[in-house]
Amino acid sequence: MDSRASVTIVPLREPMAPPVSTSAAPLVARAHSASACPSEMVLVSGRFCVDRFESHLVSRARREPVSPDYPSTPNLLDFALGQGFEMRETTGDVNARAMPLPLIANWQRGESLSTFAASRRGVRPSGYVTGLVAASACEAAGKRLCTGEELTTACRGQEDRQFPYGDDYEHGACNVFRAGHPAKTLHGNPSTGHLDPRLNRARDKDGPLLRLTGESLACQSRWGDDGVYDLVGNLDEWIDEPGGAFAGGFYARSTRSGCDAVVATHPTTYLDYSTGIRCCRDLSAPR
Repeated sequence: MDSRASVTIVPLREPMAPPVSTSAAPLVARAHSASACPSEMVLVSGRFCVDRFESHLVSRARREPVSPDYPSTPNLLDFALGQGFEMRETTGDVNARAMPLPLIANWQRGESLSTFAASRRGVRPSGYVTGLVAASACEAAGKRLCTGEELTTACRGQEDRQFPYGDDYEHGACNVFRAGHPAKTLHGNPSTGHLDPRLNRARDKDGPLLRLTGESLACQSRWGDDGVYDLVGNLDEWIDEPGGAFAGGFYARSTRSGCDAVVATHPTTYLDYSTGIRCCRDLSAPR
């Protein structure tokens, strides 16, 4: 992780995803994959489907988005709130201490939520997700976690390139290796307070550190006339690997590994602000 420059703290104002009524948010189907994959997914190498965008969690009971800034389980949510309040009072400069905690709906607090993963353009993807929650949310959407091999294949595109956009690293093409680190600015230390709900609301001179899904237009892995966005950067994405792992690198991770970026040092019970979701699906799965 790189803390070479400071980050300005400004709350983001865009709304969360609107309510949805199905297990996957509607998108216009692309011609080549319409018959093989759901409309929000892309056909990869003729073998499997992958979500076009990083996912956000949606309550199965309410069909309303769960806040992307907090864990979805009650005990971890309460811990994150406590950490956020404490660190806002005790760490950071005057600007950091003035930054409020993100809003959270009353119905989300104290409730054991059953969620599904929805993939949609232009929304805030869910961070603060454990590998267990990611797997369960994909399953509830009629999908599953991707394997490491599947995510790497999807990332490299049909031309089998090291990065979604080409063979050589291009700074800024994907939302990765950003100069600032939100925990350093908020807490004075990039290694502390990783459940603080404010972290993914930070900005630098180039805008929000965490971008909306599909906002990094150059970071697109091409498959026919379709593409998969942000398989490098934005959030790390849990994969189905023994012992737990996530791939892609999040916005402040100091990596130029592109489609080969994997972290395999945390169990599936782990979470922080940078851990997110993307789902895959077998072609043989019922529609």
